[in-house]
Amino acid sequence: MKYRDFGKTGIKVSEIGFGTWPIGGNSHGMSYGPTDDKVSTDALNRALDLGINFFDTADVYGWGHAESLLGKCFRGKRDRIILAAKVGADFYQGQGFQTFTPEYISFALDKTLGRLRTDYLDVYQLHNPPLKLLNNPAIYEKLKELKREGKIRSWGVSVFSDVEGIAAINVGQPDCIQIAYNIFSFRPSEKLFPLANEKGCAIIARECLANGFLTGKYKNSNLVRFAAGDMRRSWPPEYIRARIEATERLQFLVREKQTMGQAALRFALGESAVSTALAGMKLPEQVDENVEACLESLSEEELKHLTELQLTGFKKELPI
Repeated sequence: MKYRDFGKTGIKVSEIGFGTWPIGGNSHGMSYGPTDDKVSTDALNRALDLGINFFDTADVYGWGHAESLLGKCFRGKRDRIILAAKVGADFYQGQGFQTFTPEYISFALDKTLGRLRTDYLDVYQLHNPPLKLLNNPAIYEKLKELKREGKIRSWGVSVFSDVEGIAAINVGQPDCIQIAYNIFSFRPSEKLFPLANEKGCAIIARECLANGFLTGKYKNSNLVRFAAGDMRRSWPPEYIRARIEATERLQFLVREKQTMGQAALRFALGESAVSTALAGMKLPEQVDENVEACLESLSEEELKHLTELQLTGFKKELPI
């Protein structure tokens, strides 16, 4: 495993980060299907054994279940891990609520710390607040206070778009920004990443495997069926088909010692602004495959072909 600076915080994080959304399970929907807690725990332990130290979670993942699994699994190992959590998806009121008041942040943090069995977080992030709030300096004050108190070591914002990330950096000066970044969603590298580098703001790249499609697992959109509780179950068939067809045009990335998923992670890690590339993992064998992605980089020829595909909307046929 290789490690990178987490912006200017002084924290060192593994290039591959463990995204815990999937292990939250599908009891409350909006996840990635059913899980087995024993298998999830095996995957967490395997990740730690292979050098992954960055574990990204959120209280809404399984409505606290992912956090509880982390707390139980890593009890007595706190000094070996970097815990990143999120706040704002107010599941205490039910599905779909968002709350970012100072009082709620304090309440939710205490609940998160209890489930994680720790008295501090390494990273605490606002969980996808709207742009209007990101442009209000007051939203960041509670996080700055918690950092001064030592309850969190650093703080940041998880966003949907590069516009939101740029606003957060310019207004709040966070320690990190989390954003989707992958072969399909590559726009953040154009303006957001250079600004983050300039300001010493770490980038947590999420959805590096494009919700599983960049693993190459899905071959025929007519045969794809997602389980109840899997957020992809409601996706339009034409969207699923487009993702599968785009992935098929990336077959030139698959080689003897490189799977499609590894190539996708290597693409994300090719950006110097990225401190860690998150991959959602439920199985120990997924951990094994993903960890190998940090061993080498994509070739110049592979990157050239990727750029051509991105510029043509993944519609150009390229030689295999």
